[in-house]
Amino acid sequence: MLDANLLKTIEVTDADLDAEFEAAFGQAINDELLEEAVGVQSGVGLDFNSILKAKIVALSGNEAVLDVGLKSEGIVPLDEWDNPADVQIGAEVEVLVEDIDETGMIIVSKRRADRILNWRRIVETTNEGDTTKGRVLRKIKGGLLVDIGVPVFLPASQVDIRRPADVGEYIGREIEAKILKIDKERRNIVISRRKLIEEERAKQKAKLLEEIAVGQVRKGVVKNIADFGGFVDLGGIDGLLHITDMSWDRIEHPSQMLKVDEEIEIKVLNIDRDREKIALGLKQLQENPWEKVAERYPIGSRVKGEVVNIMNYGAFVKLEPGIEGLVHISEMSWTRRINHPSEMVNVADEIEVVVLDVDKDKQEISLGMKQTEVNPWTTVAQKYPPGTVVEGIVRNLTNYGAFIEIEEGIDGLLHVSDMSWTKKVSHPSEVVKKAETYRCVVLSVDQDKMRIGLGLKQMTEDPWLRAVPERYQPGMVVRGKVTKITNFGVFVELEPELEGLLHVSELADHKVENPQDEVQLGQEVDVKILRVDTVERKIGLSKKRAEWASDSEQEIEAEARREKRRERRGGLGEELAQGLDSLLSSPSDEEPTTRSAEEPTTPSAEEPTTPSVEEPTSPPDEKPTTRSAEEPTTPSAEEPTTPSAEEPTSPSAEKPTTPPDEKPTSPPDEKPTSPSAEEPTSPPAEEPTTPSAEKPTSPPDEEPTSPPAEKPTSPSAEEKQDD
Repeated sequence: MLDANLLKTIEVTDADLDAEFEAAFGQAINDELLEEAVGVQSGVGLDFNSILKAKIVALSGNEAVLDVGLKSEGIVPLDEWDNPADVQIGAEVEVLVEDIDETGMIIVSKRRADRILNWRRIVETTNEGDTTKGRVLRKIKGGLLVDIGVPVFLPASQVDIRRPADVGEYIGREIEAKILKIDKERRNIVISRRKLIEEERAKQKAKLLEEIAVGQVRKGVVKNIADFGGFVDLGGIDGLLHITDMSWDRIEHPSQMLKVDEEIEIKVLNIDRDREKIALGLKQLQENPWEKVAERYPIGSRVKGEVVNIMNYGAFVKLEPGIEGLVHISEMSWTRRINHPSEMVNVADEIEVVVLDVDKDKQEISLGMKQTEVNPWTTVAQKYPPGTVVEGIVRNLTNYGAFIEIEEGIDGLLHVSDMSWTKKVSHPSEVVKKAETYRCVVLSVDQDKMRIGLGLKQMTEDPWLRAVPERYQPGMVVRGKVTKITNFGVFVELEPELEGLLHVSELADHKVENPQDEVQLGQEVDVKILRVDTVERKIGLSKKRAEWASDSEQEIEAEARREKRRERRGGLGEELAQGLDSLLSSPSDEEPTTRSAEEPTTPSAEEPTTPSVEEPTSPPDEKPTTRSAEEPTTPSAEEPTTPSAEEPTSPSAEKPTTPPDEKPTSPPDEKPTSPSAEEPTSPPAEEPTTPSAEKPTSPPDEEPTSPPAEKPTSPSAEEKQDD
């Protein structure tokens, strides 16, 4: 037997050995000669890549020396045996002849021989779709390398029904799989563990669906855990164990109750055979604590609990495992205005509460914190009866009013309608300011709803009772400012915080389509008060009637001045007095009017074209209404400026056409046209606005100053009756 270790200790170079061989054999040694010599001596032909049977004859370090039936032994590394216990002297193995080294040792491989033999065996004995077993060797790109006699590929997607997070956890495990593909040319085999599991589960699923029923208690293995629950394998079908069905107590995550691959006992809650879904429950294996909750927690009882969760609307308090109640934010304090429950409690706080309500079916308990204290509202009605004057600070403003704190924790509502008697308040900020102090009157106290009504305007007397009716009476003409214009009229401010309505029909004599054509915002106008409604708190105004009243007053003043001058002249002749009146009167003394737009401008045949002495014309900037020499005094402000149907439309002979400062040219014996002392004054401003034909300007029992043939001025019987 050749001792390789011994050869290594001999200090002989390769050149020395070659020289010795040449001296012994007569020629240099080479591979061909060596192979020929080995084969001749053994009597067996040496065939590389052939498989030979060999026997272990010795162990040298990390190698095994094999007798392959040739003159020279073969050497195989010990790591080619998967099981070191199989390496025994005398054991037979099959090896593949690979090469001959320079020392004449035959290089053989047990591993390559095993693969070739196993490949032949697998190809001869198995087909695609057959089941095989193997051990996972290592992790490679895209999956695992599995040894089933030869290395085969197991894709990561085919490892299990649900792809594992790390396929490396299967390394070293014995698995069973199904052969998907055999590639003989490339000597490649692909296997699938998932397909084998699915086929087995399909059989188990069909059997399980026949046996399973609602209410059964079965065992299962936890396969996966999610935020909403866990999936449990019942043997062919995975059922869902929802987080709410794990425990009667509060849990944050299913991992607090479950672990992957853990075997648990669960109860079947629901089965959907069409969709093959099963709902499972774990807490249903225990007694429901809500069954006797009404007996353990009667309404009105005081209990202690731990705050386990805080929401915007309240805090959840744990009374016992599986029993929680809600303290609503409105039940935390009698007086404090709480924006968030965290202002009162924190998680893990132990607090005392009162049971307010129990709903066994909905599994809800209403709790209260403020009920553990005395309700201060029980004494509010006694401390602040209606009519009490209180002082408080404005804490908050809303669209409908202001909340005023009259004592700590006790707020009253000052509504916008109780802020001013006369001003229309759109927002409380127009009257009160936040954080300022005001004195108010208590209007009402609702102890059950815990509300107090306050009033600011009630601190003073209602001006609509006496002040407004006394200051503003129907018929008065006042001045105001336009504050608001609408399609139905105009609001006029008569004094601060007091407005009246000027309806669109009272803006002008003509029909007004748009009030802005007549008045503008901020404009000051004279209006006449039509009515004062103290019940509805409204004042009706009229602009056109105020203008009528102004014209009537001017006529009355002019007539009064003429009357005084006649009285001062005493016994002068009537005609002379009238002539002097015409000479002395100025446009400011009298208010003669020009003809209306409907009167013709050409004189009639009986009318002289020369101006008369008795009546000068009015200035062009005034709005005359044309009166003949024989007509009585100017009509009131309510009379229209257009002539009536009974009046002639052409100017009379006595109407002047020259300016008022021109001297008269008529003969002195002509009857003067100025009104006599017996002529009546204009009617009051309150007369109706009917046409002038129905309004006589002189008493019916007096004779007109002009000849009857020209134009009578006395009203007819019908006109008297209408008047």
